[in-house]
Amino acid sequence: MLSRVAERVYWLARYVERAENTARMIISFHLVSLDMPKTVQLSWKGLVAVTGNEHVFDAHYQREDERNCVKFLVADHYNPSSVLSSLKAARENVRTTRDLVPSEAWEVVNELYLFARDNIDNGIGKRARYQFLTEIVQRCQTLTGLLAGCMSHDAAYDFIRLGRNLERADMTSRQIDVGAIRYLKKTADPTPYDGLLWTGILRSQSGFQMYRQHVKRRINGVDVVRFLLQDVPFPRAVAHSLRYVQEALERLPRNELPLRLVMQARRHALGADVDQLIAEDRLHGFIDTLQQDIGEIHTAVVDTWFRIEKAA
Repeated sequence: MLSRVAERVYWLARYVERAENTARMIISFHLVSLDMPKTVQLSWKGLVAVTGNEHVFDAHYQREDERNCVKFLVADHYNPSSVLSSLKAARENVRTTRDLVPSEAWEVVNELYLFARDNIDNGIGKRARYQFLTEIVQRCQTLTGLLAGCMSHDAAYDFIRLGRNLERADMTSRQIDVGAIRYLKKTADPTPYDGLLWTGILRSQSGFQMYRQHVKRRINGVDVVRFLLQDVPFPRAVAHSLRYVQEALERLPRNELPLRLVMQARRHALGADVDQLIAEDRLHGFIDTLQQDIGEIHTAVVDTWFRIEKAA
């Protein structure tokens, strides 16, 4: 397989997963905002912080209100992680690799991008935001299911699994980080609405029901962090996603460095003592290190398979 083709299918999966995760995150926060009393002020800028693009937002907006933050996350072309930017990039990547993926995959991604482009105002406004973003999530999952069920599980599919699960692990860790920062700040003065925040984070990962089934405790920050970080059976947990990254890497040649890095990152996630990290105010630093681990895996993947001069 050519390196440029491998890179395109890898980024196809990352962009689609990024669009889905961003849509999930906005849906969740939107629902939390509806449940909160009007006296409680929510910071929509916190969603921008999750994506790591605060500097881009600050360069283009004066006010950090709901409309500006949602517009930045859903529609802005100068935000490379916005839903529309991600879908546009995914469409370009699948267009140039149409001979590797089922023909239906091109149709799904193309129609998904056109739907987002033509209805983008619905995603920004409050009235139709939920319906628009839910449609984005469902269409992204249609593509994931289509590729899993109809594409040969060869090297191209391994790069798709690699990209999708690395992006998922990164986004889940960012969600934990946002909740962790708020949790640590509130330990001395907890509010009755912290449960809504953690419920929102669980729902952003479609993990609310699985948490209630398997953790069987009232929703609290410690158990939610442990669930999203270490619950191996839950598909959107960091440990689960890194296991699938590892499985994809094990099937690829010249995998020594990225495989070693993902095994280290997975041990890092599974070995964490969440109670102790929170008790010692070290959870935010731990998540920072975990995100650096994920970044190093991505760099190793790029150097090993996408940059010919380094791979040679």
